[in-house]
Amino acid sequence: MSEAVETLVSKVAACAKACNECFDACLKEDDVKMMANCIRTDRECADLCGIVADFAYRESEVFPDLVAACAKACGICAEECEKHDMQHCQDCAKACRECEKACKDYLG
Repeated sequence: MSEAVETLVSKVAACAKACNECFDACLKEDDVKMMANCIRTDRECADLCGIVADFAYRESEVFPDLVAACAKACGICAEECEKHDMQHCQDCAKACRECEKACKDYLG
């Protein structure tokens, strides 16, 4: 596997972890209803990151499309998490921004 793909896999794995941690922490907030969009974007982003990691080890023609979708999901999730002051949201937003950048860098 190329160094570019290894870097991408490292970032998507870290992002998926942060999104899953944020998702879980959001469910424990007092006003879960207020966190609904954050929870949704966390799940979508984590799922796409997992798919990108899975496909990184294949020589699939759709891999660049998945990376582009992941970058978009990361941007959306980061934007949502940046609206919330909780540390788990801020950590998630940071991981999403780093993953978004890694996806865009990979795509050139």
